[in-house]
Amino acid sequence: MKLSARNQIKGTITAVVKGQTTGHVHIDIGNGIIMHSSITNEAIDELGLKVGDAAMAVIKASDVMVAV
Repeated sequence: MKLSARNQIKGTITAVVKGQTTGHVHIDIGNGIIMHSSITNEAIDELGLKVGDAAMAVIKASDVMVAV
């Protein structure tokens, strides 16, 4: 699959927690960093996401703020 988004980070799913309508997927991208994503339960089911699967976090944002 090809995407226009440039921020594509490979990792491994460490948790999939379904809620009422939205679920949370945790992806370990290495160096102790876990990315969290909120997606619909339907998307979780369609993608067949489960702990241990390889996954890619794709970040597409129109604005990125930096603070120090």
